[in-house]
Amino acid sequence: MRKFLIAFLAIAFLFAGCTVNVGDESDKNKNDNESSSSTEAQNTEKGYTTIPDATNLATPFEDYSRNKIVWGPGNIENHQRPTDPTALESKYSKIGGKWLLNDKKAICLTFDEGYENGYTPSILDTLKEKRVKAIFFVTYDFAKSNPELIKRMIDEGHIVGNHTYRHYTMDEVDLSVAEEEISFLHEYIKKNFNYEMKYFRFPKGEFSEQTLFLAHEMGYTSVFWSFAYADWDTQNVVDTATALNKLTGSTHDGAIFLLHAVSPTNAEILPQAIDDIRAQGYKFTVNIT
Repeated sequence: MRKFLIAFLAIAFLFAGCTVNVGDESDKNKNDNESSSSTEAQNTEKGYTTIPDATNLATPFEDYSRNKIVWGPGNIENHQRPTDPTALESKYSKIGGKWLLNDKKAICLTFDEGYENGYTPSILDTLKEKRVKAIFFVTYDFAKSNPELIKRMIDEGHIVGNHTYRHYTMDEVDLSVAEEEISFLHEYIKKNFNYEMKYFRFPKGEFSEQTLFLAHEMGYTSVFWSFAYADWDTQNVVDTATALNKLTGSTHDGAIFLLHAVSPTNAEILPQAIDDIRAQGYKFTVNIT
């Protein structure tokens, strides 16, 4: 991938940021558990702050809003296609945002991989047995610590997606840092696995128009989701019956499911979930576009 350059532009005023929340308010900041405990220390060490430096905006990025947008778990009722993801995709698809599939009788399984908790091999075993492909969004820490799992994902026909270098919240760091979050992992995977990633997932589902445009300009489609549930908290694991009912009861046309591979529940219920979802008439795909 070509090196993405950001030309810095002096701006005499600061932009006031605001947050636009979409989805389940109570869960909006819980949908990703893979932030490492060293993030703040890394920020300090690198000299980064959690507030973007407004002097480091550049054309054409100044044409896009820096306001934070938070996407949380989708609320599915009666297997109906949810309205919030539909509206978001309609608004942001031109700059690479994807919340739903075009194929309405298909479902895409995606797994976020911030760290390995011992369940990914079982998930891969099930996917292989059931002949289902999935997208695994990995961080640099996961990829570096689990090269055998990355290789297996690739060898077995799954898609490996970019979930950032250090799992920074993309709209809360300078654009040059946000660019590094994507490019560093991209080049690492390319160099070590001869694999070029093309799908990106924002940590915690938090983004801005600027950072969405940034990923798009770097050649990425940003894959969000139309359904997720509280599977990230390993201290409060959802019981298998509840989780299975949640998954199979939340299917809808063109669904993109966000699951976390740190959950023992997901590994346990996945075989039955796949069978039940197929029985509803859906096929599984990784064809995002």
